[in-house]
Amino acid sequence: MNDKIIGILGGMGPEATAECYMKIIRATNASKDQEHYRVIIDSNAKIPDRTEAISGKGENPVPEMVHAAKNLEKLDVDVACIPCMTAHYFIEEVQKSVSFPLLNAFLELKKFIQNHYPTVQKIGVLATTGTLETGLFQKYFDHLEVIAPTPYTQNEKVMQAIYGENGIKSGNTDGEPLQLLKDASQELLDNGAELIISGCTEIGLVLKPYHLPVPLIDPMEVVANVVVKETVYQKS
Repeated sequence: MNDKIIGILGGMGPEATAECYMKIIRATNASKDQEHYRVIIDSNAKIPDRTEAISGKGENPVPEMVHAAKNLEKLDVDVACIPCMTAHYFIEEVQKSVSFPLLNAFLELKKFIQNHYPTVQKIGVLATTGTLETGLFQKYFDHLEVIAPTPYTQNEKVMQAIYGENGIKSGNTDGEPLQLLKDASQELLDNGAELIISGCTEIGLVLKPYHLPVPLIDPMEVVANVVVKETVYQKS
């Protein structure tokens, strides 16, 4: 029981990686240390910025992501997750380089919403500009209306909350980032969003379900529950 080895291809960013590990711990049904899964983490903070790469302004992160994935493979992980939604733009390239399955957070999120919120027609998305520009949410949720912030709100509130001088990437998980994300969420609600997706792992460090009047779905919470409960990854 609980004998599979879970990998985390992390470092994007480090705090989001640590929080992903905590989510896996909390999702595990265990009454003592020995009943938890073995978890191998490569928190490679040197992986180039995904948003910069997608916009054509930065270095390709795939080689470093593959390097980290191969480290996990050497340690015989059975399945791994990537606690960065933007990095999923590159997941298929990375998957080709390793034998173990990389859990796709977008696919798991789609299944979760279909199972738990089958009547929802409009979903709001808070994510990095890079993630939005990839069209990944439109790709995986083509059966729903995806509502994103206006360009002004995206740049001055969402991105500022994540990357600003007092942003989440600088270690701030309250105060200004929270208020900016609340403001951005309100715009999505005003435009008809029936639930909001925390489409960047950093956002989930700040914005919590109790801050909003509609469901706030954290994809990494979904992934953590899947990675510990999905028996297809369980060793015989």
